[in-house]
Amino acid sequence: MSSRTEGLRRSGEGTARLRVDRVACTGHGVCAGVLPGNIELDEWGYPIMRDPSVDESQAATAIRLCPARALYRG
Repeated sequence: MSSRTEGLRRSGEGTARLRVDRVACTGHGVCAGVLPGNIELDEWGYPIMRDPSVDESQAATAIRLCPARALYRG
């Protein structure tokens, strides 16, 4: 298991702190579609985290759907 996915630091009950690996991200924008209230896209399509505290099930969905595997809990 990689170090970036080992622990889950919770910010509240049922929430997770979502992070973006900016090196791995390729700017597909899927994350902003899944989490529009938490993530916006810059002019090149790369994510800007507005609120990293995300519902646990939404975080899991965003992580699973990211084509570059650039999202992780941290």
